[in-house]
Amino acid sequence: MNALILIDIQNDFLLGGSLEVPKGDEIIDNINSIMDNYSMVVATKDWHPKNHISFASNHNNKKAGQIITINNLDQILWPDHCIKDSKGSEFSEKLDFHKIHKIFYKGVDSNIDSYSGFYDNGKIRSTGLSNFLKKNNINQVDIVGLATDYCVKYSSIDAYNEGFKINVLRFCVRGISVETTETAFKEMKDIGISII
Repeated sequence: MNALILIDIQNDFLLGGSLEVPKGDEIIDNINSIMDNYSMVVATKDWHPKNHISFASNHNNKKAGQIITINNLDQILWPDHCIKDSKGSEFSEKLDFHKIHKIFYKGVDSNIDSYSGFYDNGKIRSTGLSNFLKKNNINQVDIVGLATDYCVKYSSIDAYNEGFKINVLRFCVRGISVETTETAFKEMKDIGISII
């Protein structure tokens, strides 16, 4: 069976959000138009505590965009975003979120970031998404959402490594920059993920 995974279609990544993905709003109507084609729709949400390690504001004399090393992992510092229970962490009102069967929360541990909807960046904690899909006899997933060059890419790679057949729907994803988005598409294609 086939499932649709919506990655982080949250206000902070959309127009006017604290970590706005350029033209991110453009994908919402496209995603709404395909949801009925799937037996299951699941979604991820960035769900950060205020003291999250990835926020530049939590590091003295550091700015968003800088890279530091934490627990032997490179960490890009971001503006504060998707703080749990905030307006920025909510799905866009334009998204047909009532069609979502289950939501998986990531980035919940203040000490490690989590781009993937499956695991944190250190592969220490699972969100439970893989087990949920497998229990529901899902063997193929189509992935859509934000941002192509980070959370979509890492979710797709983890899904592939978990044994799912993966399609990333190009008309339903947007990235932070053209260059990093094209690099992400190439990285995904190179391991066998279909970009449609």
